[in-house]
Amino acid sequence: MTFRIARSMSRHGLRGISRRRFLTTAGATAVGIMAMPYLSRAADRPIVTSGVQSGDIGADGGVVWARADRPSQMLVEVATTESFADARKLPPIAALPESDFTAKMLLENLPSGQQIFYRVRFRDLAHIAIESEPVVGRFRTAPSDRRDVSFVWGGDVAGQGWGINPDDGGMLTFATMRRHRPDFLLHSGDTVYADGPIKGEVTLADGKVWKNITIPEKAKVAETLDEFRAAHKYNFMDEHLRAFNAEVPVFVQWDDHEVTNNWSASKELPASYKERNINLLAARAARAFHEMYPIRESISEPGRVYRTLNYGPHLDVFMLDERSYRGANGPNQETAYGPESYFLGPEQLAWLKRALLNSRATWKVIASDMPLGLIVYDDARNKQGSEALAQGDGPPRGRELEIADLLRFIKTAGVVNTVWLTADVHYAAAHYYNPDKAQFQEFDPFWEFVAGPLHAGTFGPNEMDNTFGPEVKFIKAPGPGKQNLPPSAGMQFFGHVRIDGASGQMAVTLRDRADTALWSTTLEPKPV
Repeated sequence: MTFRIARSMSRHGLRGISRRRFLTTAGATAVGIMAMPYLSRAADRPIVTSGVQSGDIGADGGVVWARADRPSQMLVEVATTESFADARKLPPIAALPESDFTAKMLLENLPSGQQIFYRVRFRDLAHIAIESEPVVGRFRTAPSDRRDVSFVWGGDVAGQGWGINPDDGGMLTFATMRRHRPDFLLHSGDTVYADGPIKGEVTLADGKVWKNITIPEKAKVAETLDEFRAAHKYNFMDEHLRAFNAEVPVFVQWDDHEVTNNWSASKELPASYKERNINLLAARAARAFHEMYPIRESISEPGRVYRTLNYGPHLDVFMLDERSYRGANGPNQETAYGPESYFLGPEQLAWLKRALLNSRATWKVIASDMPLGLIVYDDARNKQGSEALAQGDGPPRGRELEIADLLRFIKTAGVVNTVWLTADVHYAAAHYYNPDKAQFQEFDPFWEFVAGPLHAGTFGPNEMDNTFGPEVKFIKAPGPGKQNLPPSAGMQFFGHVRIDGASGQMAVTLRDRADTALWSTTLEPKPV
């Protein structure tokens, strides 16, 4: 459920709302909020089970999320001070079994560029006098001025059987990213591995034993709605992930492992699945995904993942969905564009062109859950079929036709300062797409940066495809004979972007979980 506060205000007045005006509207309710007593029957209280999250932050607000352990009402207070002296209490919303006791609320009419604190409680619907202990979170609204912007990105969490191992410190990459105090995390997909069981112990190559925290639902592949939900709840058990979520908003997209490996409408499920209908599995997975993350919901298309997130004058982020509208995985060698070669699909491609053309931000970050120029086979063992965009060396064909059309449009329309950020392949890399080295040359040069896994097995490197002329400027991957390295090997990667408010320069750094700066570059913006 979503609740919008102060709906009567016109949207053009949101960006300019001041902290003083916020405090004025909050003052009428602050006394009553702060005076509310806590009940002493701790054993009877609802529990906030998975911490709190915020997401899809804009200049005027964002979405906050939490989950209870029973039918409840989510109570949210919002303030501009950590003491909550100016707190405003918002009307409650229900957390019911139908949504697995999750609830999310859209906060609007907040001051831009302001640190916002929120406090969440749940009130038991069966005993409305009983409330949970409060859990506090924070986020910073997007700026209306040209201040510095900092964010991190990556993907791939709890994959290949590498779950939460207290002996290894848990999901340490989240603790490392949190220390940078970024404005947000751009989560590039594979938020969970619904197809990846988590065993209690895994024997490593050196004979040591990796010990996972386990839950019953993760003993098998996810098939039921509750099993898909449990895959997300398992990740929230990690203390570093919960602490990160309470302080850093998430801009989230999905990829294949939210459902199953390499899924498309043509997916033939392996014998480990009793449910044989891939479309039904995807529908259940999508519902769990949207329940578990603070995504702004689309009125025009409920459950839509692709969207534009405006984060001040210097940055627009275009979140892509490369799963929901793709044609079947297969050879993808068509030379004429049609349903077989859909990857974004016509509607999403048209939206992206319009959004890029209308953007006035200095930088246009295209959040792609798969890299453009890396070959990912549908059948990796036999090197057959197409899972990603790249179809092998040569002119555009199959899914590459959409990208060729998009890159041509960006060039002819005069759209400047596009940067592609992605994950998926479980290693870190920097690719410069050079038309002089490409088979298709009707585009302006651009960068693509790859980061991940955040907490999963490390693989790579992948084969390159010369269609769009990618030049490898940096790579860190295990190499042959050293695939699926555990997180304890240290090859867990994330990217960090810092945009200088004064100059508009974008500094991109690839880092590992120990926070070692592996490679960095600074991009100069062209005039918009």
